Amino acid sequence: MLKPLLGAAILALGSVGPAMAQDRIRISSDWGEVTAELADNDAARALSAMLPLTIEMRDHMRQEKTGDLPSALPDLPRQQDFSTGMLGLWSSDHFVIYYKDGRVPRPGIIVLGQVTGNVSIFDRPGEITIRVERAD
Repeated sequence: MLKPLLGAAILALGSVGPAMAQDRIRISSDWGEVTAELADNDAARALSAMLPLTIEMRDHMRQEKTGDLPSALPDLPRQQDFSTGMLGLWSSDHFVIYYKDGRVPRPGIIVLGQVTGNVSIFDRPGEITIRVERAD
């Protein structure tokens, strides 16, 4: 009796449909365009809810582009290491695109996502305006 009920429960759960796909975004600028997959966390979901956005980005330490968001995102556990293509949050409203690997001081960054395209388009000095929107 238990096996048929267990089988029915598994079948019912499987028929709900596939898990929700991860949000994808497009980051475009005069230097080119990349796509990224957002992390599965509250901060990334809050960022997604703000889209579309235009952000003035500046170069920081020749490893990242940084810019201010219109409002703060939720605070979550942070990490100090970052990798090429990572999207992060430094302070509660400070968006970062890392184009090199490295490490930041405490308190660290909140991971917002990962670029799936060629993030080296941002590996040049100077400021750039980016447009962040949902990818099709």
